[in-house]
Amino acid sequence: MKKLVIFDLDGTLLNTIADLAQSTNHALETLGYPTHEEAAYKFMVGNGINKLFERALPEGEKTEENVLKVRSHFVPYYDQHNADKSRPYPGIPELLSRLQSRQVQLAVASNKYQSATEKLVAHYFPTIRFAAVYGQREGIATKPDPTIVFDILKQTSIAPDDTLYVGDSGVDMQTALNAHVTACGVTWGFRPRTELEAFCPKHIVDTTEAIENIVLA
Repeated sequence: MKKLVIFDLDGTLLNTIADLAQSTNHALETLGYPTHEEAAYKFMVGNGINKLFERALPEGEKTEENVLKVRSHFVPYYDQHNADKSRPYPGIPELLSRLQSRQVQLAVASNKYQSATEKLVAHYFPTIRFAAVYGQREGIATKPDPTIVFDILKQTSIAPDDTLYVGDSGVDMQTALNAHVTACGVTWGFRPRTELEAFCPKHIVDTTEAIENIVLA
């Protein structure tokens, strides 16, 4: 049985793509850049918002200065609209409640900036007592750097062997490998199964019930 489950946020616990797309398009349009279809953003997210903006900017415009300009328009808009259309994936609230009732510790490790990560987790999962909720923090490398996982392990005093890391992307699978914790890919998120398979995680699941079975085995 696993004692700790660390979840990615976007594409794993919450379907946030519509609000991320709307907010990025707002920033791009404000600056006079072309926008993108919502589906295209599934392949732009996952490495933090600065990388998202770099990917969303047109060729020849992907400068650090322009990324910061997009960010300056994105953050205040997203802070107001990040719960407009975002929703937990089916079965996620129930899974978290059941694991919590079995005394499994739960944590969130996201590349979304810290304040938005905290806000969304508190908004959508108010009854879940997460042991740690970490987003992208100033001066700390984003996933797949394993620092975020190491910080959670230190805070909970739980060993890597007793930990399951659940995510929907190659970034997540690489993070788990880098941190020497058990990786579990989910197929309902933003990225295709083939991306998960490329990292050879121990588990790839199609349902929340399968996660519960892995944790409690």
